[in-house]
Amino acid sequence: MAPSLALLLLCQLALYTPVTSKKECGRPPLIDGMELEGHQRVYSPGDNVALSCKRGYTPTSGSRIIICTASGDWSESRLKCSTKSCSFPKALDHGDMEFVDIVYQSTINYTCHEGYTLQGASRVECLDDGQWSEPPPKCTPVTCGLPPIPKNGRMVYDRKFTGNTTVFGFGGTYECFPPLALIGNERGSCSTNGNWTEPPECKFVTCSAPTGINNGYMTINDKREHGFKQTVRYGCNIDYVLDGPVEIECLKTGNWSIKPVCRAPCKVGITRGRILYNGMKFWIKDFEPNKISHTDVILVYCMNKEKKCGYAVSTQCIDGKLKIPECFEEPSDFTYKWYYKSLPSEIAQC
Repeated sequence: MAPSLALLLLCQLALYTPVTSKKECGRPPLIDGMELEGHQRVYSPGDNVALSCKRGYTPTSGSRIIICTASGDWSESRLKCSTKSCSFPKALDHGDMEFVDIVYQSTINYTCHEGYTLQGASRVECLDDGQWSEPPPKCTPVTCGLPPIPKNGRMVYDRKFTGNTTVFGFGGTYECFPPLALIGNERGSCSTNGNWTEPPECKFVTCSAPTGINNGYMTINDKREHGFKQTVRYGCNIDYVLDGPVEIECLKTGNWSIKPVCRAPCKVGITRGRILYNGMKFWIKDFEPNKISHTDVILVYCMNKEKKCGYAVSTQCIDGKLKIPECFEEPSDFTYKWYYKSLPSEIAQC
């Protein structure tokens, strides 16, 4: 065989000889929290790599090694990486905290309530070692000095304290020495700006000479001015009822408190009939004296003509006025004298 022919046959056989090639693996896929040791881009079958967990993650189970198989796929990884957690934060006294989670890279924002100052970090982060970046802060109250005391006055504190410093919310009640009146805030306290609230003044206040009331009297006849907090008492004439306070007081405004009123009694305005008063029945001619006091209640009797029975209706004395119910019909003199047993008050009641 010629050498050129033999070479041609060898080339043709080479074209028909099957070629077997192995598939390569790319970089292995990584799930959250994992990382790869090394930076190789292509791997041959049989190559293996070691996986690890990133900072802030903890390996929980499974082998770290995966192998590139002949099919070009990586063997299944059994390594699990879980996010590290920090301790649950304690509640902040006199403050608030905002957070969504307490795992790695989570943050907490701290704020204090009005009147309190943040001591420490306002924002902390959960680190990769499971510890918070800063210790929890504290909310300390704003401080004030001693309260201003008005001239001729004093403050009665809510509680005892020592030293020359007070804290937010601490306070007391102002008082003026008699006969001076307190004008302004009755209470004072250490406020959010580190200052006390505006103190009042103690001033000399008088009220004009008190005046009398209709159908009544004062317990004193001294027609003079009265000082702050001084009082005057009132009473009513016989048969009149005192409506309001027995005593009035000179106020810090220089005016008297509201005076009472003497309310008038009422006369029962019927000539013939029977009434019910204080649980007892009276013929009006026997009701002596014909008078009831302010706010007293009497009952008169009306007739239910359809059912032919009687019923009692109440009415009240209001400052000398007593309205007789419209359903009441005063009988004639003849009926009242001779047929009184037929009156609504005497027949069967509805």
